[in-house]
Amino acid sequence: MAQSRATPQSTATSAHPADPVLALPRLPRLPRRLRASAPSWTETTDVVVIGSGVAGLTCALYLRQAGFHVTVVTKVHIDDGSTRWAQGGVAAVLDAADTPAAHARDTSIAGVDLCDPEAVDVTVTEGPERVMDLIRNGAAFDRDGDGNLELTREGGHRARRIIHAGGDATGAEIQRALHEAVFRDPWIRVIENAMVLDVLTDAGGQACGVSLHVLGEGVEYGVGGVNARAVVLATGGLGQIYESTTNPSVSIGDGVAAALRAGADVTDLEFVQFHPTALYLEDSTGDRQPLISEALRGEGAYLRDANGERFMLGRHELAELAPRDVVAKAATASMLAQGTKNVWLDARHLGEGIETRFPTITKTCRDIGIDPVRDLIPVAPAAHYASGGVRSDLHGRTSVPGLYAAGEVACTGLHGANRLASNSLLEALVFSRRIADDIARSDWQPGEAVFPDVESWAVSTTSREPLQAAMTAGAGVIRNAASLTATAATLSELGASRTGRPRPATWEATNLLTVAVAVTAAAYARRETRGSHWRDDHPQAEGAWLGHIHLRLNEDGQMRCTWQNSTRS
Repeated sequence: MAQSRATPQSTATSAHPADPVLALPRLPRLPRRLRASAPSWTETTDVVVIGSGVAGLTCALYLRQAGFHVTVVTKVHIDDGSTRWAQGGVAAVLDAADTPAAHARDTSIAGVDLCDPEAVDVTVTEGPERVMDLIRNGAAFDRDGDGNLELTREGGHRARRIIHAGGDATGAEIQRALHEAVFRDPWIRVIENAMVLDVLTDAGGQACGVSLHVLGEGVEYGVGGVNARAVVLATGGLGQIYESTTNPSVSIGDGVAAALRAGADVTDLEFVQFHPTALYLEDSTGDRQPLISEALRGEGAYLRDANGERFMLGRHELAELAPRDVVAKAATASMLAQGTKNVWLDARHLGEGIETRFPTITKTCRDIGIDPVRDLIPVAPAAHYASGGVRSDLHGRTSVPGLYAAGEVACTGLHGANRLASNSLLEALVFSRRIADDIARSDWQPGEAVFPDVESWAVSTTSREPLQAAMTAGAGVIRNAASLTATAATLSELGASRTGRPRPATWEATNLLTVAVAVTAAAYARRETRGSHWRDDHPQAEGAWLGHIHLRLNEDGQMRCTWQNSTRS
């Protein structure tokens, strides 16, 4: 490794969160702009949406209803994001016996006192109508013999309020419907195979478009630009900073990295949710781990340790249907105690009905030689969902004027310290509509993009695997000060491995480094255990830590970490 060029982040020494600036380990400087040539071509639209999952495509459709011309930029193909892999469903109050208040209560319990009550109320109240919009856009959900939507349970829900499509293929059906709706509209332009580099801002600091690289457009490092009155980040998750994740290869946190470089705040990044039941496969670093849906446990499947014991009994009143952080921690503790790399999901007692109810899971298992009707399924926690992200308000607005965030890249306050199962798709639907409405009400006229004289560079592509290994070992399911300090040291060394060649692989590596530094900083700063953030050197949740850690890049590329007491409950 190259000699570290890390610098101290703060002179604060107190661990108490009342300090406005929190102490961090030594972390690398980060670029304020990716090294790239100036845009050699530009085009203009009303709104540019970055990402083509449920948040991006839904927002594009709502923006078209408001009369805007929309350009959707997606990194690979329109269907290659996380949405199509979602096996779980959409949580919404669609049963007369259920109530928004009950849904809000379950959400807040899972969020361990850090959910924003206004964001929760907005989501559970407006959610049912947004689901109806999705159905009107062509999504077909499972129905019973009388034509009613079938409702099931998932972890943390105390009522049946989850709708699915194709049993365990909900995401694929939603993606299909939105894809077709978008391509029916001639005023939505989709640019595929395009990596967004940076959010462009005018002299007043307002977002006015993006720079991007389109594969096949000129030389490898050729760059273009899209000018717009507003920019919507809908880039999805950041799971690829870990060795094992349910996220696809495109989910490296591009949106969080671009937002930080644009001067936006990110928050709650320490709360990375690890799904407790990803299919365990050896030698799968960098690949997407197949998900074994929580709905299988909702239908009665058990978790067993290496001795065949149901280790969730007695740990939580909901046993296998406890919130995901509880189950992931219990599975990890069992694996550590028994020296194993996985635990086991037992659905054998559910019989042949598994094939009908969970066709995707059944096929995935059988493809690797496991028959879930007769065999135990090897599972292990894998990075799944970022409850934190780019800080946004009830209208999706970030701290940079004209820049919005929707879906997993955003932190609306809905999830708190731990996302409740199947609330993510609902959040994307609700806030995409709110963003479109807010842009329709605005009268911004941004100026031309300016390119400030800030440090720009990229890191070597060889940094990717050691970064993932360091994050998994030190900032994964279990963390402590020593492990996080070691992770920070590795990131500092990787940050010194700069390259002079700007291209997609080095831009991606730089985004991975930026996001990994932010997650490590937040995890180090929060010295308690809460939700999906597990510090074994501070094993209890503490009232003094009822608040939020905000991160922002200073002008010199150093991560600044500040504390804000919570108004959320």
